[in-house]
Amino acid sequence: MAIDGRNLQILANYCAAAADAMAFTLMRTAHSTFVKETEDFSCQIVSRSGLAFASPRSFGAPWYSGIDYGPVLALIDSYQQGDICITNDAYAGNVATHSPDIHIWKPVFYQDEIVCFVVGHIHNTDVGGAVPASLSRSLTDIVQEGIRIPPLKIIAGGQLNEEVARIMRLNVRAPEQNWGDFNAQIASVNIGERKVQEIIARFGVDDFISGIEGILDYAEQQARNIIATIPDGDYFYADYADEDGEGGYPCRIAVTLRVTGETLALDYTGSDPQLMSSLNMPTGGRERHPLALVGVTYVLSTLDRSLLLNAGTLRPTRAILPPGTIMNCEAPAAVGMRSLTCAMSQIATVGAFSLAMPQRLPANSPGGNSIINIRTVDQQSRTVVASLGPVGGGAGGTPQHDGPDGSGGLSAFLKNTPIEINEAEVPVLFHRYGLVADSAGAGKYRGGLATEMAFEVFAPNTTITARNRNRSVFASAGAAGGRAGSTSWFRTRSATGTTEHGNTDVIHCGPGDVIAIKGPGAGGYGAASQRQPLAVLRDVRCGFVSLQAAQRDYGVVIVNDEVDYAQTEQRRAAMVARDPAEHFDVGEARREFEALWTPERYQLLTAFLASSPVVWRHFLKHQLFAAVKAGQHADQPLVAQMATLFAELRQRFPALT
Repeated sequence: MAIDGRNLQILANYCAAAADAMAFTLMRTAHSTFVKETEDFSCQIVSRSGLAFASPRSFGAPWYSGIDYGPVLALIDSYQQGDICITNDAYAGNVATHSPDIHIWKPVFYQDEIVCFVVGHIHNTDVGGAVPASLSRSLTDIVQEGIRIPPLKIIAGGQLNEEVARIMRLNVRAPEQNWGDFNAQIASVNIGERKVQEIIARFGVDDFISGIEGILDYAEQQARNIIATIPDGDYFYADYADEDGEGGYPCRIAVTLRVTGETLALDYTGSDPQLMSSLNMPTGGRERHPLALVGVTYVLSTLDRSLLLNAGTLRPTRAILPPGTIMNCEAPAAVGMRSLTCAMSQIATVGAFSLAMPQRLPANSPGGNSIINIRTVDQQSRTVVASLGPVGGGAGGTPQHDGPDGSGGLSAFLKNTPIEINEAEVPVLFHRYGLVADSAGAGKYRGGLATEMAFEVFAPNTTITARNRNRSVFASAGAAGGRAGSTSWFRTRSATGTTEHGNTDVIHCGPGDVIAIKGPGAGGYGAASQRQPLAVLRDVRCGFVSLQAAQRDYGVVIVNDEVDYAQTEQRRAAMVARDPAEHFDVGEARREFEALWTPERYQLLTAFLASSPVVWRHFLKHQLFAAVKAGQHADQPLVAQMATLFAELRQRFPALT
């Protein structure tokens, strides 16, 4: 049949259904909770050149809908029927982006000719390395982050490479679990291959191949039409992770969004240098790397829900990723926590778009979803390595409604794991898992509430990792007069008292300890004084807002479970003068930080670090932050002060000149 507009949509639906079948197979046969419940996986069908044109419609990770497998496809010399290839090496093609992500791909043949590839990844709970679950902000090079598998054929002509398989199982903490997940991946791509063959039988091979390009072209044109509705201009936004390493300084992600007609450019110049921690993103400088453009995917699909999500969606967009920075690191930099940096880049991207379209996009999402993993032993002394799920916050308030509570926004694809499943599979006892009152940013439409998790462990030498710990210092910004959300916390309650962990992401505990973690709340949208009093009353009745916060944050006085409108009117009249004047309310901690580290100071820092060797940049950043904090040469104008500090560093360290 001819691939016209109608048949192209039918073909696209068939391909999406094939990707759905891959995802269903993976979910139903995986062993680890993190795959079968949290759904940290992806499945795609990609063109012969590697461009994704079909993804699951409601399962797995939408981060990868625009992925390009081309760089790793080219690293295999030749393909034959029955081959399945594998890699998790972040520096081999930059398709895998940290060690726990195991990517596989299988060629689909028609009469001895490759017509496409079926591909996918899962996040393994553990792939060995220095810490249980393999990831921590404290790690400094990729060798510490677990086993690395270069691109190779794990199955050649239908035969498993047993030598590689043994190495994979030997170097992880839960080999049976990992191998079960790997077999689920194999089943997924095999199902994908079968579904593609069925599509070819229906449409014919020529129309299938030409239809792939048609699907990509259609998504590109949809994206261009959406971009054309955005006002041309340059829009700058920056946000910060609390720390650039253990006990470190704030980590900046800065982006300038340039809108020109039907095209976009995201310039990440001004972001932090490559770090001696694991927050680095291994994008290889690829201008359409999906992790650098997740925020674009989210914004465009928000503006038009009918948008096809595939590699064509990203064609009108390019990212500028300066080398030797956190957005484009060089080997052997650690990359395990790149998910936190990716989340912050999404917030920065949405923030820039919000400046372009303040009445169409929400306030900030939390940017601090912690993935809780545990390594412990059960009553049979069997080692258990498992994920207990994410703990974060909801989405930012929008121009039309409140942010969803406990999910949405940058929670993206991460699903929570029911505590019944956790307690059945892991020797822990949950004390609490729910929403946190007064955690959302106030606004005409409030932000989404944060979640809290508390559980007890029963074995000595238990290790808890809380990947992506963040937002214990800087809050999620409110927008258009809305207030910033609350910050997060992480603590252990034991017989000797309570220990606060801040942004520490690996802790050790023993029998009877209760680990409690609260995520950050999302920012509110619009002035809180404009929120309907009955909406505040509903929140109070639901336990989402306390009586005190109703008065303090919203000016709503509730007496005997009803709104006192006379007192409310008086309080709100006094609130109007205190409503935020800027589009974003970034919270007190960030206002204080940016009073010292202004855009001008950061511009000077960026230029100095860019002129320095990559291996020196993290060290030099810390030297300069310490000097500025100590007030060295603060009597000089800003430009002169920074020039003096730069000169002193060059004098102290001749390798810089």
